Amino acid sequence: MMKAQLITSRENPLLQRLRKHTQDPAAYRKLGEVWLEGDHLGLACLARQVPVALALIADTAWLGEHGVAASDDAAAKQLSDLACQAAKVVVVPEGLWKHFSGLESHARIGFLLSRSADEAQGIRAGLRSVVLDRVQDAGNVGSILRSASAMGFEQVVALKGTAALWSGKVLRAGMGAHFALHLVEQVSAEDLGELAVPLVATSSHTDQLLPSAPLPEPCAWVMGHEGQGVADAVMELCQLKVAIPQPGGEESLNVAAAAAVCLYESMRRRLSV
Repeated sequence: MMKAQLITSRENPLLQRLRKHTQDPAAYRKLGEVWLEGDHLGLACLARQVPVALALIADTAWLGEHGVAASDDAAAKQLSDLACQAAKVVVVPEGLWKHFSGLESHARIGFLLSRSADEAQGIRAGLRSVVLDRVQDAGNVGSILRSASAMGFEQVVALKGTAALWSGKVLRAGMGAHFALHLVEQVSAEDLGELAVPLVATSSHTDQLLPSAPLPEPCAWVMGHEGQGVADAVMELCQLKVAIPQPGGEESLNVAAAAAVCLYESMRRRLSV
C-alpha cells in the first residue's frame, strides 16, 4: 500500500478548492482541474487511461496508514486499490467530507485530474459531432453526452450558455462518457464552420421526417435550448432540418430524448451500410 498524506483540517487549501468545485459548477475553468466524486467516475477515467493526479479517500475506506477500515472490509479494499492508481493519495476523515462533497451520501472517494490539454486544441474537423446550443439542464447535457458516446459520436461542442460540461452534475449524468469524447465548450456560432461537416437540426417547421431524411455521414446534430430550441442564427447554419414523427400527438420531446432518437438513427444507418 502506497504512502498517503493525511489532512485533518477543513481549512486545508485542498479541501477549500474542493468546496469551490461543489459551490460553483464552472469552478474547474478557473482552477484548471476537474473533481470526480465517486468510484464509478474514477473507474471510467482510468479505463480510458486518463492520468489521475490525486485520489482523495475517507479514512473509513483506506487500509493503509491513517485509515480506520478493517482489513477484511471488501468495499474498503476495492476503494483503496482504486485510490492507489492515482499518482498521490490523500486521506481525509469521513466526518470532513460533508464540507466539500456534492453528494447527499458521501462516496468516500474522489479524484482530481488536470483539465485536458486536449480541449485547448478546439474543434476538430470531420468528426461525428453533437452541438449543444444553450442546453441548460445539467441532467440533459450529461444524458446527451452519454448517448453520443454510446452511438459512436466522437465530439461534443457546447455553445456559450450551455451548462458547464465538467460540472459535478453533468459528470454524474454522463456516467463516464466524458472520457470517450472530445469536448469543447464556450464556443460561438461563428466557430461552427470549423466542424467541416453538415449541421443537422430538428424542427417542427419542416416536412422532412427523420426516418426518410437524407442524413449526411458524418454530420453534426444540433440540439437546442429546452424551451427556445435552436437559435435562429444557428438554425441558419444547418444544411438539413428534420422532424421526429410523434403520432401520439405530443408537441415536442425532451431535448435529451430527441438527441437519443436522432443519434440512434444516424448510427442505425451507418451500421446498415
